Amino acid sequence: MNIKEFESEAEKVVGWMASYFENIEDFPVKARVKPGEIKAGIPAFPPPQSEAFDDIMQDFREKILPGMTHWHNPNFFAYFPGNKSKPSVLAEMITAAMGAQCMSWITSPAATELEERMMEWLRDMIGLPGDFTGVIQDTASTATLCAILTAREKATNFSINKHGFYGQKKFIVYSSKEVHSSIDKAVRIAGLGSENLRKITVDKDFAMIPEALEDTIRLDIDKGYQPLCIISAFGTTGSTAIDPVAAISEISKKYNIWHHVDAAYAGTALICPEYRELAAGADKADSFVFNPHKWMFTNFDCTAYFVRDPEALVNTFSETPEYLRTGEDNEVNNYRDWGIQLGRRFRALKLWFVIRNFGVEGLRQKLRGHMQMAIWLKEQIERSDDFVLMAPVPLNLVCFRYQPDRSLSQGESNALNEKLMHILNDSGKLFMSHTKLNGFFTLRMVIGNTDVNEQHVHQAWDLIRKTARSLNISVITD
Repeated sequence: MNIKEFESEAEKVVGWMASYFENIEDFPVKARVKPGEIKAGIPAFPPPQSEAFDDIMQDFREKILPGMTHWHNPNFFAYFPGNKSKPSVLAEMITAAMGAQCMSWITSPAATELEERMMEWLRDMIGLPGDFTGVIQDTASTATLCAILTAREKATNFSINKHGFYGQKKFIVYSSKEVHSSIDKAVRIAGLGSENLRKITVDKDFAMIPEALEDTIRLDIDKGYQPLCIISAFGTTGSTAIDPVAAISEISKKYNIWHHVDAAYAGTALICPEYRELAAGADKADSFVFNPHKWMFTNFDCTAYFVRDPEALVNTFSETPEYLRTGEDNEVNNYRDWGIQLGRRFRALKLWFVIRNFGVEGLRQKLRGHMQMAIWLKEQIERSDDFVLMAPVPLNLVCFRYQPDRSLSQGESNALNEKLMHILNDSGKLFMSHTKLNGFFTLRMVIGNTDVNEQHVHQAWDLIRKTARSLNISVITD
């Protein structure tokens, strides 16, 4: 492909993108394919000769697009959104065109310095104090692993990196029973062992009970174990439950334990000052993570990871062979030393585009709109005779279930709601996911898509009620 062909084909691709943005609601939200169906339509062997770009795009439309779940359809209410926005997409196009590998300052000075400034912007936007320093990671899973590894090395004066675990105490990590699965994985990867992750009891709102946390810490100390890290959740995945961060911060200081705040999804809400009280105490934590790629309309992947002690982070990960040494190393941040990856994408550019194009007030207006729609849905469920709200709604996730007959057993209720979810999702008109709260199969409806509006939420609620009330309960529960 020469430059003229590139320019011509690029215009067609951008035209398709604009059409996709405009007509995305015409696609079924959830892909209607069976396992193996897409692969079966792709030749088993690569083409020996060049193929026309028009043919490639035609196959994309006919063979790939039907197998895609459309995350940015405003009727996508499942999981947490992996959002995008038009300025973010444009920035990603520029990033792809430049193809920079931004592992150190010298490999792209602007990428490093823009990242420094963007992390300062984000820190101030969510109300963290100025002694926090930030770095962009790929995902919150990686950032949390970095927090646990840094806690491990700081607690042992960086000796495990050098000598391994020989002669060390048993290290313990603490989180709530509503912990995200990435915590379990991080504990294993860090070499601490799954049995050394303590999952603390939660209250009726699914938030960690600080008294239970402190009791568990004391028991571990009495056994000769070393408490290493506490992970509090500002918005759990299941229900956006908010742990009492301030009380947990006090406990972490009392016992000299690293405190990491996992605000992967909900941290974006802190852009709105009226929600910062929910995260009181986060300013006392050792590290904090949230994902602009979830609710801040920035393409995946882009995770903001903040630490109070960047020296401990760098000492945990720094590894500089001779071929990476430069004359500027003592004057700049080389972000390859701030995490696991050596290679790094130019993620700061899309943050810059998004924040400038929306403006902080524009972002706040979007977020407040989402939370108002969630409040509306919560009120509809509370007024309903046959739906039950399953958890508080502090932000924009609504957890509920269909309960037309109060005499249904838990198993019958679970079967009914699972059937309801599958029917709704298979319709292609919306997409929801589920969790289990107190053993009940619970529908999760996240109102956080970039382009979702009140009409989408009202239509979804109408469809949910109509579909639920059309179910033959006796068939499902027999």
